[in-house]
Amino acid sequence: MARRGKKYVEAAKLVDKSKRYTVEEAVKLLKEMEKVLQRRFDETVELAMRLNVDPRYADQMVRGSVVLPHGLGKPIKVVVFAEGEDAKKAEEAGADVVGGEELINKILKEEWTDFDVAIATPEMMPKVAKLGRILGPRGLMPSPKTGTVTKNVEQAIKEAKKGRVEFKVDKAGNIHMPVGKVSFDEQKLIENIYAAIDAVVRARPPGAKGQYVKNIALSLTMSPSVRIDVNDALKKVQEMAA
Repeated sequence: MARRGKKYVEAAKLVDKSKRYTVEEAVKLLKEMEKVLQRRFDETVELAMRLNVDPRYADQMVRGSVVLPHGLGKPIKVVVFAEGEDAKKAEEAGADVVGGEELINKILKEEWTDFDVAIATPEMMPKVAKLGRILGPRGLMPSPKTGTVTKNVEQAIKEAKKGRVEFKVDKAGNIHMPVGKVSFDEQKLIENIYAAIDAVVRARPPGAKGQYVKNIALSLTMSPSVRIDVNDALKKVQEMAA
């Protein structure tokens, strides 16, 4: 087992491992941890959810995206695969890099992935498909399910820049996603977290049986995790949606 630093050990003492915290309590706790850890960078607040699904089956795959109300607290670099009039629209909408065959070849030859979001028009997807082995493992492959394969490139770019986060269940049935920076005020973090949980709940696949969300936890980039009271979180998500 890896040895933990003194500050990490001190931060871990703040967490009662036998308790399940509300989202509001967890955010306060993460703020306290940040003071103890004294990192030299603005740590990301990360959400982890364990789902009762087996992604080996198509009807139990969970994938989607969410536009966080208060963004991610960092500039988002957007690449768009488009040609002709669509490329012009993408440039005008603020895409950082726009291209067709030449951009695809650059990624193939250099394995260039210095961007956060990739968007493609439907016409470009047969050509973009060859980038699957490079973009897929990094979570950058455009997909209709996450709204990144679309003719409305202007809207997709706007949402990406605002803070759209894509999520996909891993082989073990877990979802991980960033939900903001620890420097955000508490209310903004809370609203981002509930929006993310709501998006995962709404993405429940038809093959999911029984209790869909088994566990929820919050953490900083380099901190102990704080376990969330699942029933309380889901109840509040339902109340907000009503």
